[in-house]
Amino acid sequence: MAKGTIRFSDCEAEFRRLCAEIDAGRFAPVYLLMGEEPYFIDALCERIASTVLTEAERSFDQIVLYGRDSDGGTVASYCRQMPMAGNREVIIVKEAQRLDKIEKLASYTSAPLASTVLVICHKEKNADKRLQLYKSCKANGVVFESVRPRDYEIKGWLGGFVRAKGLEIAPSSVELLVSHIGTDISRIDNELTKLTVSLPAGTKRITDDDIQQYIGISKEFNNLELCKAVTERDVKRALEIADRLSQNPKEYPLLLTVSALFGSFREIFIVNYLTWQSRRRGAAFPPDSELLGLVKAGSPAMLQRLKAVAAKWDNRKVFGVLGLLREYDAKSKGVDSGGASDGELLRELLLKIFTL
Repeated sequence: MAKGTIRFSDCEAEFRRLCAEIDAGRFAPVYLLMGEEPYFIDALCERIASTVLTEAERSFDQIVLYGRDSDGGTVASYCRQMPMAGNREVIIVKEAQRLDKIEKLASYTSAPLASTVLVICHKEKNADKRLQLYKSCKANGVVFESVRPRDYEIKGWLGGFVRAKGLEIAPSSVELLVSHIGTDISRIDNELTKLTVSLPAGTKRITDDDIQQYIGISKEFNNLELCKAVTERDVKRALEIADRLSQNPKEYPLLLTVSALFGSFREIFIVNYLTWQSRRRGAAFPPDSELLGLVKAGSPAMLQRLKAVAAKWDNRKVFGVLGLLREYDAKSKGVDSGGASDGELLRELLLKIFTL
């Protein structure tokens, strides 16, 4: 890991800490919320916006500005105003990455007023850490770096996210959701919100049937089932599923399907490598309790299936599959795709995997 890199687990922990601070009424004068993952930025901004001021005070002392329509100097001027109705004013800058002359805002963040809570929502990328704006926000307020989860991190997060809503979720349902949606936390949140309000009263556990009924993910034709068919070398079934997915490219873009397949073969590689170590080097093969954490299988039953599937693949072929998946990841983004559709590329990819 590069020096200074924020891990997703650190990002999530800091998010929870800041939520607790805000809920307790302990507000910083400046919040710089930045990074590629919009979910945490939006959630913190909304929490601040709904907590600092009462509903009546918001009409007078809460101002929302947009980067594309403003500039750093104008934002700084608003921040220096005194509250009209209460003890604080809240200034929210959305799309701050598009703010003209953003560095002029550093004149304010270097000496912020105690009566103003400034929230800078800098999405898509981090603010430039070399500039005075970043340094002054860090020195005088809160800097939060919002990190996107990797595919192997999303499953653990999703289970905790559901439990925070007072529900449990079957491991197979976690797999189904992640294979369909990927690591888009905002979309996962939206889909789960729709699901939870639709569940019958008294429901305590989300199942595959619930996901199929309320989110609309087919239990038979989805990325998870495609991964199972491919790793089990079921050519007919894999091509049948691929054909169905290609009929709905908006729900099943090739990029997401390739990512799901990559995750499956990466886990096969890990199991096979550990097996090789135990056989050739005398290293102890990890117990299931440890292996579950290494491969993120979700449940003991899924782990046993993974072991059985891994035994069907030599790691030299797994290397070949991973290389193909990297190639088709690029093609899914339009690189050397030859104008082929997602469906055509997926079928081509599967045939290459099966002929390795």
